[in-house]
Amino acid sequence: MRPDTPAENVDHTAEAARLERTAGLYPEDAEALLLRAAAHLELSGDRPDASALYDRLLSSAADLDNPHLVRALKASNLWEYGHEAEARAIIEGVRSASPQDPAPWVIVAEALESHDELEAAHETFTEAVHRLLTDVAEPSYATHPLLFGRHRVRRMLGESHDEWDALADTVHSLPITLDELHDPKRVWSLGSENPAELEAEILRLRAELGAYREALSRPFPVAILHWPAPELTELLEAYPSLSSEYPTHETHLATIESALRELASSGTPNLGIVTGTVPSYEAFAASELSSPDDATLLPQYATTLAARGRAVAWPPQQGAACWCGSGRSYGECHGTTN
Repeated sequence: MRPDTPAENVDHTAEAARLERTAGLYPEDAEALLLRAAAHLELSGDRPDASALYDRLLSSAADLDNPHLVRALKASNLWEYGHEAEARAIIEGVRSASPQDPAPWVIVAEALESHDELEAAHETFTEAVHRLLTDVAEPSYATHPLLFGRHRVRRMLGESHDEWDALADTVHSLPITLDELHDPKRVWSLGSENPAELEAEILRLRAELGAYREALSRPFPVAILHWPAPELTELLEAYPSLSSEYPTHETHLATIESALRELASSGTPNLGIVTGTVPSYEAFAASELSSPDDATLLPQYATTLAARGRAVAWPPQQGAACWCGSGRSYGECHGTTN
């Protein structure tokens, strides 16, 4: 499915089937692809088949990158079609595991919230922000939904602002404040006959829609291919003709950073980096009925990796490790301005 395909024009069942077939071709990306397939099944209303995909992932022999995320999604889906007890048990298991990734926390907390379990949702959001954001200089983009969700639930509970709510206000970037967006009385304004109230609510809804679109745009269709040093050595030993593309590893890294900065300065959004491996590249070349020493395959390979969810955001968050794998922070490595 193209990123700009209108939602109402998507055949979710067909898209789920396509993603399952793709997962069979690229088993190393099966987790990300099957999660997307399950999401399409949920949107199509086929929640039992979505649960079957989550079970397939959880029972697979391969180690999952984020098993807590899969369990959280399974719990949220189960609750939606009547399996409340099982969903609650899984949610408690996710909370007990205390994952370091914010996504499972957000999903289970929002599942509780959507079923009017506001106190439990508040406890879950609060536990997550304490575990993931205590003594953190600047919250990463991925943790923002924790702060926003907690703020929203506290507004519905009538709680006064605390330090975490203040932090949520700080990272919130839309022109309408969080207090306005999360005002429990907003629902009543939708039934108002006052044109001014309706117009104000339309502005708030547009702001929320903008936030959702920003979040959904996080996949990175414009990605630059990165070869770690050992992989690049192996690549050039096997296919020496590619040496013209990669004179040295240091030059390769510098070229990536300069290309991304040039794209950013031209206004290109959603930039990212994908990391290649020689076996994966050879498999891609074979699928294209071409030879790996064909340099024109390299950008196509990068685009394919990005489409399979392998891109990492550029630039990294402040204080995050550099994308090159040096172990230093981005600001101390390729993020320097000189």
